Amino acid sequence: MDNINVLIIEDTPEQSDALSNVLLANKYNIVGVARNYTDALTLFYQNPVDIIVIDVFLNEKPDGITFAETINIVPNASKPFVFLTSSQDRQIFERAKLTKPFSFLMKPFNELEILYALEMAVEKFYEQTNVFLSEDQDTVISNDYMFIKKKNALKKVSLQDILYIEVEDRYCNIITEKEKFVILISLTKISALLDKNKFTRTHRNYIVNTDKIEEIILADNLIILKGGHKVNLSYSYKDFIKKMNILS
Repeated sequence: MDNINVLIIEDTPEQSDALSNVLLANKYNIVGVARNYTDALTLFYQNPVDIIVIDVFLNEKPDGITFAETINIVPNASKPFVFLTSSQDRQIFERAKLTKPFSFLMKPFNELEILYALEMAVEKFYEQTNVFLSEDQDTVISNDYMFIKKKNALKKVSLQDILYIEVEDRYCNIITEKEKFVILISLTKISALLDKNKFTRTHRNYIVNTDKIEEIILADNLIILKGGHKVNLSYSYKDFIKKMNILS
């Protein structure tokens, strides 16, 4: 599991320190703090960034907006971001709005405002609207990661690290080689969000990562996964075996 990687673009040390402290206390990972446009681009392209907090004005110039404009026009480079500013200039707001930020927050920032803004940015970026505001959901799934709500923070779990998923009442247990996560989501819902070429149903209570299968024991209706984990294989879901390349 990885924490959410946040890039902070803020030219005032007191502000960036305060923001870093809030995020670190809530289990976010700070990949860097940029004081100007050039450093911001360098840090952005040299680090794995999940989300960005951007001060609109850097050294009294709206370079925060320029940064957002830059990453928006580069194919596959865009990431969710939120703006922070003390400016009340309407023209600045209109220009910033064109970059499609996920939030536009006024300084001095409020701790919960920042945390909620990051959650909303993640869910909107991956087009799973209102997930974290719902009583029935606490997870966002992208192509590569699962973002799980834990108190005021988000936890990032790589999909490739998942061995299998098991349903238990209204919850799903996400099993990786090192950790277990319990999330409030139905197995049907999570199955619809996952890549069906990699994650397959083997039983009404199980979804497995086919890359992690080490052995299939048909006589015992059993699948052995990496690390010795065992899951059931029911007759209704045996068809997935036909899609696998089996040498005889």
